[in-house]
Amino acid sequence: MALAGIGVDMLEIARMEKVLARRPSFVTRVFTKGERAYCDRMARPAQHYAARFAAREAVLKALGTGFSRGIGLRDVSVTRDESGRPEVLLDGRAREIADEMGVREVALSLSYTHDVAVASAVAMTDEVRPKVEERPDPKMELQASFRAARSVLDELERVEEHADEDARRD
Repeated sequence: MALAGIGVDMLEIARMEKVLARRPSFVTRVFTKGERAYCDRMARPAQHYAARFAAREAVLKALGTGFSRGIGLRDVSVTRDESGRPEVLLDGRAREIADEMGVREVALSLSYTHDVAVASAVAMTDEVRPKVEERPDPKMELQASFRAARSVLDELERVEEHADEDARRD
């Protein structure tokens, strides 16, 4: 079993424009409602549809399947996280295959020029997935800094007491 897979796909935007003009049903057959809403509100919808179709191909290449083994056109889709970064959503047979492979995340990058949309996908298992640094609890950090400060003050008091005792003896 591969630890991870990589997939890249390119699609000419003009080709997507032609498909959209000739076959309006293509959009509803291939893209999710969320994808359609996103692409249709853009100045150049074909560019974004092309990027999302390329993303499907790239993701399926990363999984090593292509559109085979029962994977449907809408089993892979693209959404965006709160910062606007594209994210892969796997559903149906694509999700099952990813789970069988131990894939926990598919990182996705979309890009385009005036003529071409490009998608790059990396399917990652837990073994190769970057570890998220655990951030300490701010409350615990504050308590630790107070304990450290208190120990410094305690040490200063001890040094002062010893200095006073030494001064009295002299």
